[in-house]
Amino acid sequence: MGEPLDHGFRPTSDTDTEQDEPAFQPLTPIEAQAWKARNPMISPWRIILAQAALGLLCALVTGLIAPGGNAAWSALYGAAMVVVPGSLLARGMAKRTDNPAAAAAGFMFWELVKIAVAVTMLVVAAKVVPDLSWPALLVTMVVCMKMGWMVLLLKRRPPVVTTT
Repeated sequence: MGEPLDHGFRPTSDTDTEQDEPAFQPLTPIEAQAWKARNPMISPWRIILAQAALGLLCALVTGLIAPGGNAAWSALYGAAMVVVPGSLLARGMAKRTDNPAAAAAGFMFWELVKIAVAVTMLVVAAKVVPDLSWPALLVTMVVCMKMGWMVLLLKRRPPVVTTT
């Protein structure tokens, strides 16, 4: 009962052992600076601004397609359901810490706040927006959420400089 389990892995030669794996090499300050230049960070506020702008555009288009204003207000509220909780998360995560555990705990806390605010906004939507149009609200909400991914995909990379 105290025998070790056999998982069937047997190195067939010396090249199959862990000794041949390359050792981790930390970047030099110059290499780290070059990596940062090639991979710039995107501000979460830029994503939230793009989501808000797209939400306004969706509300305008919805107002043109479905006159009367109810669908446009519903679409605007759908955009707010993405932008307001996202802003809370971005603001909460603005505090930097060197402790990885504290950073993970802070992220989990602010993500829970974001989810709670979004669910609360969804629950009270029918009371806040008169004659709520659920399709307009939900479509705008999904479009605004997807805008975050589009910003990441379309982020502008700095031009590659080559010297000869």
